[in-house]
This record gives sequence, C-alpha cells and structure tokens, in this order.
Amino acid sequence: MNIDLENTLELAVAWAKEVGEVQLSYFRNGHLDIETKSTVHDVVTKVDKLSESILIERINECFPDHSVLGEESGEHDVHSDYLWVVDPLDGTNNYSQGLPVFCVSIGLQYQGKTLLGVVYAPYLDELYTAIRGKGAFLNHVSIHVSDKTELDRSVLATGFPYDKGIHPVNNIDNLSRILPHLRGIRRMGSAAYDLCGVAAGFLDGYWELGLKLWDVCAGVLIVQEAGGYVEPFRDDRGIAILSGNPKIVEKMKEYIN
Repeated sequence: MNIDLENTLELAVAWAKEVGEVQLSYFRNGHLDIETKSTVHDVVTKVDKLSESILIERINECFPDHSVLGEESGEHDVHSDYLWVVDPLDGTNNYSQGLPVFCVSIGLQYQGKTLLGVVYAPYLDELYTAIRGKGAFLNHVSIHVSDKTELDRSVLATGFPYDKGIHPVNNIDNLSRILPHLRGIRRMGSAAYDLCGVAAGFLDGYWELGLKLWDVCAGVLIVQEAGGYVEPFRDDRGIAILSGNPKIVEKMKEYIN
C-alpha cells in the first residue's frame, strides 16, 4: 500500500463539499425528477445521479487505477486492491421531502479493509472524517461515542428496509421489543448519518438491517475510530449491524435479532 492517506482524505473532503454545494443548490426547489427503484418507497433523484457522476469523475481524475462502487451506477472495476465506496446522497427520501438530514458518504478500502471515511451533511454543515488508527472528527474536532451503559437512559436510532411491506424480516419486531426499554428512539433516515451520530455521542446506539456497503462503509470506520463497536447481528438481510459502545451493544442484543 503506497498512498498518502492524509492527502487522500483532503481530496475526499473537497469532493464531498463540492457535491454538497450541488445538493444545496437543488434542495427544496421542487425540480428533482424523482423516480422509483426497487419499490415505490425506494426513490432516486437527478441530484443522486449528478452527485455520483461528479464523485466518479473526481476519483478517476486523481486515482485512475482505483475501482469504484457507487449506489446508482454499481461497480466500476479496474481490478485494483483499492475500492472507493460512495453513497452520493444518503437520505434521498429526506432530501426529496425537503428534510435536512442527508449526506455524502465516501469510503476508501484496500483489500476489503476501510482506510478512510468522509461523511458530509451539507445543510447541517457537519463534516465527519476518520483515518484508520487516527481517531474520528466532527468539523476537525475529536469525537467519541457515548459512555451510557443503560438502555433506559439511551436514545437509539434505527431504520427500515425498502421492502418492509412485503418481507417478514423488516425490523418492526425488533423495534417493538426494545422501544419500551429506551429513553427514546429516532428514525433519522440516513444510515451514514446515524452512524456518525453514534460516533459523536449524539445517539447512544444504532441498529439496522437490509443495508448495503455504500450505506455504511465510511460510517462504520468513523464509529470505530470514535471508540465505538460495530457488530453484525444476522447474515440473511444484507448488512445488519448494531453499533454503540460495547456495553450498550450487549444490552441491545437482548432485544434485537
């Protein structure tokens, strides 16, 4: 591996902010050309596609020998050990509704291990970054996961798969079991942002199933570098993870499966 991660992170931050400016320019203007994908609940806008095309173009300019995996266009494979994993607009439902929780997520992997992560929420102007082994940061200030150890003092986040209306494993049973034991539950609408909220201690824990690599690549590293723990809890519904500090994750596992 012969890449300068500090410089590479700076490039990824610049790309995320460039794409964020584009997203803000279209936000709440009513001209998004909304389409559906896998189900009527799974939407994409022209801004998702434009954002991804910008990211791929920037990656190809700077790292033409690296592969790319994007939510909208799939894998651009040049048989490299390096893989950029990008979710150009995580939280599209929020974005299309005019809700401000949406973000750009960029991760870089080497031989399957994530080296760096960037999650940028443009409307909130929150920039989450991490390099493996060097900690996690929000707007360049070090962050750490919550130290709460009891569910009844905790606020957790979760989400639901797009096929929740037709697939029996849809997370609703998990929510009904754990909700009575929590201080509160939040459904933010962006897996990348949920993970960053855990990393910063704004959320005490998060779980979800039916996720894809682009949803979590950057965010998982940011949680881990903030002292948190991420654990899979099933293997038959895409990526299914619990996150938080180790004690909260253990308490969550009593109700979530």
